[in-house]
Amino acid sequence: MNSREATLEDFDEIWPIFHEIVSAGASYAYAVDTTKAEAIKIWLESPRKTYVFEEDGHILGTYFLQANQAGAGNHVCNCGYMVATKARGKGLATAMCLHSQEVAIELGYKAMQFNFVAASNVDAVRLWHKLGFETVGRLPKAFDDPEKGYVDALVMYKWLRAELP
Repeated sequence: MNSREATLEDFDEIWPIFHEIVSAGASYAYAVDTTKAEAIKIWLESPRKTYVFEEDGHILGTYFLQANQAGAGNHVCNCGYMVATKARGKGLATAMCLHSQEVAIELGYKAMQFNFVAASNVDAVRLWHKLGFETVGRLPKAFDDPEKGYVDALVMYKWLRAELP
């Protein structure tokens, strides 16, 4: 599996992954009818960095990394991850999350926060816990899951640096 920073030219391969996940409405709070142009802004133009993971020249996963807040909160980053259906269950989300933590440290971030993890996304919640993230907040019934209705959204956090701030 090869990882590299994404380019605009990659978006034709990122788009089917993004569209499938977002239109399902089960894991991201983006509008299910997000257009390709809007997706480019969300996934490529707004974040500080976007990466793709590919095998045999095909993109199987992608993630973005950006500051979670400005000013006094800019030492904490936020990431979003997407894996193509055909690549699920092969450890790609784990690899992307570990990679993003390395990149975050290289960029000077001290912590990583996931702001809105649907509690119904049990695979993601389990993985983030396994990788050292703590659930530090719970927003009751904040996420409208298309199958389960209103479920809690979790705020998950991990300090990336061993030294004190």
